[in-house]
Amino acid sequence: MQFKPYARSLAVALSLALVAGCSSTGGTQDGTMDGTRDGSGVSSSGVSDGRTSGSGYGGTAGQQADGRMPQQRTVYFEFDSDRIRSEFEPVLAANARYLRENGSARVVLQGHTDERGTREYNMALGERRARSVEKFLSVQGVSPSQVEVVSYGEERPAARGQNEQAFAQNRRVVFAY
Repeated sequence: MQFKPYARSLAVALSLALVAGCSSTGGTQDGTMDGTRDGSGVSSSGVSDGRTSGSGYGGTAGQQADGRMPQQRTVYFEFDSDRIRSEFEPVLAANARYLRENGSARVVLQGHTDERGTREYNMALGERRARSVEKFLSVQGVSPSQVEVVSYGEERPAARGQNEQAFAQNRRVVFAY
């Protein structure tokens, strides 16, 4: 039969494509490349590596003129809000520029909340926050295929505590490259 050589070639090609798609480039057991749990620069032990912080908002924070990955990869939100604050637009613009200039780069937008509210509400709010960042990136020309949205709600706090300072650090979206 004439189709056997073609079917065999197709099976080999599909097998190679599957293996290539499943290959690993390294990383840690929790899925990150740098040993942090959520890409925020805060390890699972709670130690910050200085890449993100609660200060230094706005301005040219996170902007890289030479196409390198932006250093500022966290955007913070007001209580019970998914509206992007104007002081974080330069951070978002720098990340959008990086993604546009690096078409093969992928990012997971991780939405987080503070612990106030029900678990279900916080999961939805974390997703709304990440979706608002996704929409901003889309308007800036980032391909939707480069962006994935995940909500962790209150499950992965950046700061422990029952005060406004801790709550403010937990209301965020993290760019996890």
